[in-house]
This record gives sequence, C-alpha cells and structure tokens, in this order.
Amino acid sequence: MPSPFDKETLHLFLSCPSGVEPWLEQEVRAILPKAHVEALRGGVAVKSNAEGVMRLNLESRLAQRVLIELIDGPYRHEDDLYALTRKIDWTQWITPEHTIRIDITAQRSPLKSLNFTTLRVKDAICDSLRDATGARPSVDTRLPDLPVVMHVGPEFATIYIDSSGEPLFKRGWREDKGDAPLKETLAAAMLAAAGWKGTPESGGALHDPCCGSGTIAVEAAQIACGMAAGQQRRFAFERQLPFAPLRSRWQQIKAEAKAREHAPAVPIFCSDVSFRMVDFARRNATRAGVAQYIQFNGGDALERPAPSLPEGMPGTLMLNPPYGERIEVRGKAGNPQFMSRDAGGSEARDAGDDFFPRLAAHWKRAYTQNPAGWTAWLLCPDMKLPSKMRLKEARKIPMWNGPIECRMFKFELVAGSARREKTAAPSAD
Repeated sequence: MPSPFDKETLHLFLSCPSGVEPWLEQEVRAILPKAHVEALRGGVAVKSNAEGVMRLNLESRLAQRVLIELIDGPYRHEDDLYALTRKIDWTQWITPEHTIRIDITAQRSPLKSLNFTTLRVKDAICDSLRDATGARPSVDTRLPDLPVVMHVGPEFATIYIDSSGEPLFKRGWREDKGDAPLKETLAAAMLAAAGWKGTPESGGALHDPCCGSGTIAVEAAQIACGMAAGQQRRFAFERQLPFAPLRSRWQQIKAEAKAREHAPAVPIFCSDVSFRMVDFARRNATRAGVAQYIQFNGGDALERPAPSLPEGMPGTLMLNPPYGERIEVRGKAGNPQFMSRDAGGSEARDAGDDFFPRLAAHWKRAYTQNPAGWTAWLLCPDMKLPSKMRLKEARKIPMWNGPIECRMFKFELVAGSARREKTAAPSAD
C-alpha cells in the first residue's frame, strides 16, 4: 500500500533554541539540498516529503523536533479548536490500538485554561476515531505513538504531528551524566557556531579540558566520523501509519548513513579534573561508537599541558566551563589555598571568579607554542568575561544554555600572544 505522503509536499517546522536558527538553516540545506528552507523565529520552516522527514530526524544535530503541519485556522474559544481538530482524518495516522499525547503551546492566546484546551483536542481525536472505527485510542504521556502539538496564537491555531517523539537531543548514547549536563544539541550548536567540521581546514584538532560527561567531545567525534546524529535511537514516525509503507526505504536510508562513516581526519581530546567524569565520558563515547577516536585524560584545566598536534595542524579549544548557576568550580581554582590575593592580603576573588583569570594565564603559557595556533571558544553567562580573563575576544555569539543566557566567546591563541598581551598592558598610574 503506498503512503499518502509519497508525492505530497509536507510543511515542516524544525524547532531549535533561540539564536541557533542560522546554523539550523545551513544544516537543513545540507541534508535536503532541494528543499525550500526558511529560517524563522525559534526554528526553520521546510517544504519536503516523507523521506525528508525521515532524513531530518536521522541527520539533524541542531533541531529539537521535526513537526509536520496538518492544519491551521482561526479560533475564538475551545469549541473552535475542537471543530478544527475534527477536520483532520485521524484514521490516516493511527488506529485505536495506538496511543496519543496532546501538547499545547500558546502565545498571547485569549484562552483561559490550556488544560481544558488539551482535553478538547484530545476529545476531538478520540471522537473521530470512535466514529470511524467504534473504538477510542488511549493516552500515553511518556512514549505515545502519535504526539500531537497545537500552537495557539492570538487568533489562529496550528496543529502539528511530532514525528520525532522524544526530543532529538536524546541521541541514545548518553546514560552517564554529571552535574548540569550539556544538551547534545547545544554542544552541536557550539561546534556549528565555531565553524568546526572535523577537518584540518575547518577547526583542526579539538580539545575540551572541562569535558564533564563528554558531550562536546562525543558530538565532535561523530561529526568528524560522518556519523548520523540519530543512528542509535527510534522515532515516533516509525509507529505512524503514513510511514509504514516506507519501512524498507527507512532501512535503506539508515544503511546509507552507516556506510559513509569513516575514521576522523583530526585528533580529539578531552579531560576533566574529576576522574569519575572522565570515566563517564569514556563510557558515553563507547556507546556512541567513538571511544577509539578520543584521547581521554584526567587533570585540572589550569595545569594540563596542551596536546601535541601534527605539524601544521591548528587546534580548537571548546569548553562549557563551570559557572555559578550550573556547577561549583573544582580543582586548583576551587581550593582557597591557591586563590590569588590582592596587595592588602585579602582574597581578591571567589573561586568561580578566580578560575577564568588563571585559565587565561595557563592558555598564554601552554597554548601559544603551536605555530598553526589554537582558537578557544568558551560558553559563559558572564558578559564581562574577556576583561576578567584580560583577553580580547575575537567574537561573541549569543547562545542559551537552557534558561541561562550566555555568550560564546572566541579567543585567538597564537604564538607570541602572551608577549604581546604583556606589552600591550597599560602601566599603573
């Protein structure tokens, strides 16, 4: 039986955190070169087909979900949304044996209760199935076969099918987590913003000296190996009726993605002051299939020497270091014995503030000897970070770590930068 989506153009929306839209647009254009793609606020709109849905779910490292738009229309109260939902032929999507979940998002909506709206949309779907088949589907709030998303604005509502199911940052390999783990999609966004593509020409070697459970290093290794982001997980569309006739094509798409994997062309390093976290990172990398391509080490980011690189290869430092709202500083900067003191003998900074100046000093000593240079990218919510580090940022990019507004700062670490920094420092009055 052919799929109803075989030749139909589908209107898709790929959601992402604020600020990531330009890189998601580039990624989608690379995955679907012939698709119509437009960056919008909070995501990217795409015109594609059922195969495009499958490819986007499998390949995208930056999107949170791949939503399929079904219908939109005006509304004034919940009964209008019930009627709008009933216009969809739900028998094309599920049987009464399938499960559903309804999620409502709202922006300046006049509705007084989103919970009641959720019930009305659920009733509309169940009533449609009961009228057509004599039975109603069940609700499963954890892993439904058909996740339905309705967005209600001031006057119009749109209904989507979530083809992803669990959010796409859940790649299927990260089981060992530390404090305040970095989402895989944010790690991928950091790498995309830095232009790091896992080649000697696009970022060179990569090192994360505050690796935690290894998210940045694992994402980088998979990119360098040409691995698909979703190769190790399942998606909701695999249980939805329109995609059932496409199962053989789906297996072929996954096999093609698997066949293109290769050994990386650049070395990847990661380390952490906590040996427990290094062990977590190694186990996660093993599940992700890239442990053999990452060099794991323990050690304080303030003391560990720069990795040795092949001649002529540049390096990229990429880190999401400890900062107040996320996690306490550990290691040398967290030990009062090593904290700097001002001229009067009092402690000049707390442990968190002391970490970054010491980190910059270490970079000047250890990372400026490579003739090809190192570039450091650091994610932090402190907008005054460059002045604390006494480094001039080459670039700063707005980025959100969950609810925390951050900046991704770029610092160029090239041979002689420590000497120039010292020469350029103003003399005391």
